[in-house]
Amino acid sequence: MKMKNFQTFIAAIALVLVLGVFTSCQQAGGNQTGSEFIPDMAHSVAYEANVLTNYSLNTWDEESVKSRWDLSQPGTPVAGTVPRGYAAIGSYDLTFASAEDAILKTAESMKKNKARTNYRPNGHVPYFYPDTEEGRTAATEKIIYNPFPVTDEALANGKELYTIYCAICHGDKGDGDGYIVSGPQSKYLAQPANFTDDQFVNSSNGRFYHAIMYGKNVMGSHADKLSFEERWDVIHYIRSLQAKARKVKYNSEVNELNPDYGLPYAQIKEQLEALDSEGHEAVGEHSEDDTQDEQGHEGGGQSH
Repeated sequence: MKMKNFQTFIAAIALVLVLGVFTSCQQAGGNQTGSEFIPDMAHSVAYEANVLTNYSLNTWDEESVKSRWDLSQPGTPVAGTVPRGYAAIGSYDLTFASAEDAILKTAESMKKNKARTNYRPNGHVPYFYPDTEEGRTAATEKIIYNPFPVTDEALANGKELYTIYCAICHGDKGDGDGYIVSGPQSKYLAQPANFTDDQFVNSSNGRFYHAIMYGKNVMGSHADKLSFEERWDVIHYIRSLQAKARKVKYNSEVNELNPDYGLPYAQIKEQLEALDSEGHEAVGEHSEDDTQDEQGHEGGGQSH
């Protein structure tokens, strides 16, 4: 009898141990994190920037003079920060020798960055002209060429953005007859610029780009609304409206308005395709070098 009780006791102990092992080694899945032996290795006790958490072991909230909500908000980038993908273009002040030079140098800069990133770059690049009349004059005189070719995609994108941000004042045709001026309830006293007037048709691209960056008169800055490439797409579309008003062509095949305003993609297609091919070859060589370097390290090689 005693032996039977002892065996039952041993079996119960064994069952508890087995259950303890299985319940202490849970696998994570779904909303279940599983068992964590040292939670501090997975959950930071310190504050995590841009993250609003309520982890029980965090103690910084008790000592902080700011709320957890305030601390979780994104901070302002350091002055002069350049988004990845446009860093190389930032070395230029948007002055080039020709329309072809502008496009090829910009494309080359973007290809170099494309090898390091897998997304379409956005944001802004440094702009070296101040928000003064002197700066406006300098931009108008120096920024001549659009650094992106005239493509169907650029014109379609430019039209969409123009409709959103510009047409309400400058009109769908670019003639300054937007809804805010000619609408049935309009009481807007300032006349928006008529882009089809000779003074704007004959103005350089710099005049438009500077106005987008800083605004002009009652028009505010659109630098925070349009990325670097989007600004130039809008300028392409404005040029197409000017061409339409003069019954000439401005598209991906031909530019009959002014050759300095935009270079059609068809006229620089071969150079861009050649540059793109060179970029792919460079990426392939870079990847091969990386593979050889990794194999060298795996084989016990040392680098100094």
